[in-house]
Formats: sequence, structure tokens, C-alpha cells
Amino acid sequence: MEEAVRVGGVSSAGADLEELLRRVALGDEEAFAGVYDAVASGVLGVVRAVVRDRAQSEEVTQEVLVEVWRTAPRYRRDRGTAINWILTLAHRRAVDRVRSVEAAAARDHKAALLDRLPEYDEVVEHVERRLEQEQVRRCLRTLTEVQREAVALAYYRGLTYREVAETLSLPLGTVKTRLRDGLIRLRDCLGVTL
Repeated sequence: MEEAVRVGGVSSAGADLEELLRRVALGDEEAFAGVYDAVASGVLGVVRAVVRDRAQSEEVTQEVLVEVWRTAPRYRRDRGTAINWILTLAHRRAVDRVRSVEAAAARDHKAALLDRLPEYDEVVEHVERRLEQEQVRRCLRTLTEVQREAVALAYYRGLTYREVAETLSLPLGTVKTRLRDGLIRLRDCLGVTL
């Protein structure tokens, strides 16, 4: 004996739902209204258990019911009851929605991370800066002691020519000459072209 199934507040025998689905497969809109009334709340319950969000659950439920309308000819009685077929469609669609939302969130997160990445490679910048510093140090070692002192005071400590002259107790003209000669040697050593 066929047991009555209660889905969506409407009591219907499984055979009745199968008959309604057979008629829906033929394009019977009145039969679809009967299927809708019989299964809508059950479909919403299955979807809501998976999706959790009310608005998305309602949207997925509508998608499932449209799918029932479109794919009713595919229902096969020998593979299970009509209600199980419909609820399986609902569960699959709900899982697909959750996966889609998670994938979109992952894409958005990845895009946000890419937006925060600098437009240059920090490691390369750091290495290049270190190499340039080492090259400057090497070139500074080629200067005479007096030239190196004058360049260091003027460019590393930020002293003026006059302050360098006072610090080294040398005439201003001598400091200017040593700085000029030292900078020329540095330029040549570093391979800077003007």
C-alpha cells in the first residue's frame, strides 16, 4: 500500500505526486501548481539547511522549482519516488550555491591580496640597494684619506663646504678642490656618465 507523504502542508500520496510530475512533463501548468504547493516548503527546508541564508535559500528554492518544471520529463519512477527526486535536485542545487559563494569569496580575497602587493619586487629592490651601497663603499676606498673625509662630511653628515673646512681645519678652497676631485673619482669608479 502506498504511504501518504506530507510535504509543504499538503497531504498527497506518492503516486499523486508522480502523476502530477508526469503531467508537468507534458507542460501542464495546473499540475505544476499542484507540485509547487506540495513540495515548495520541503524544498525550502532542505535548501535552508545547506545554504543557511534566508534570501539565498528562497532564490535557490525558486531555481529548483523551475528546474523541476524544465526537467520533469527526466524523472524516472524506477529510480525513486518523485519527492526524493525533487529533494535531491534541491540538495544538489543548494550545495552548488554554497560552493559558488565560497569560490567567489576566495576569488575576491585573492584579488584583494593581489591589489595589496607592491608593483615592484621588494626583495629585488633590497638586493639592488645593497649592491649599490657596496659599490659606493668600494669606490670610497679608492679615494685618498683626505678626499674620503671631505666627501663623508659633506654627503653623509650634510655639512656645507665651509663647515667641512672648519671641521678639517683646512682652507675653504682646498676643501672644494678635494671634494671636486673625490667626486670625479667616485663618478668614474661608479661608471656614471653625464
